[in-house]
Amino acid sequence: MNLKKNLAVGAMALLFAVGFSGFAQDKDKDKSSGGSAKISDPQIVGVVTAADQIDIDTAKLALKKTKNDQVKQFAQQMIDDHTKLQSSVNDLGKKLNVKPEPSATSKSLKTAAAAETKKLQGLNGKAFDSEYINDEVAFHQQVLDAAGNVLIPNAQNAELKSALQGAAPLLQGHLDHAKQLQSSLGSSSGGTGSAH
Repeated sequence: MNLKKNLAVGAMALLFAVGFSGFAQDKDKDKSSGGSAKISDPQIVGVVTAADQIDIDTAKLALKKTKNDQVKQFAQQMIDDHTKLQSSVNDLGKKLNVKPEPSATSKSLKTAAAAETKKLQGLNGKAFDSEYINDEVAFHQQVLDAAGNVLIPNAQNAELKSALQGAAPLLQGHLDHAKQLQSSLGSSSGGTGSAH
């Protein structure tokens, strides 16, 4: 049961953080329209759902396009982890009686993901591998930053806040793996990297 709880913790933090990289950019829009910079629990679940699917879809594209065994293994790990995480997020949403709702953040995530996917689809070989891994490094660094700076301070539900606080080791592990691949590919300066 602790493993399942830890998986849910990791899923929530990873996916909330992904959303909040977009949330931080949307903050000024919210203020200018008279709204607060807060996001509701249902909107957070919507962001989580969108971000999780984006990671799965990007990894599936990597599996189709890469010829590099290390990149294939990383992409497969992302698919496996995020498929499990998606299930855990859905279970936690049901437990908390929270249904996903769209938000400016989830829309922003989908728009950014579409642009990155288009860019990745136009690349092949080492150029693809470099862009994909650079994107994953940038993405996971933003996840860690957002978790500490935005998610934990804004979490209203105590269980959610606890889940976010417990997720740092999982997030750091994903970042470290992506950085190791980046180094082995020699691509740390070869691509722009952007949050999907």
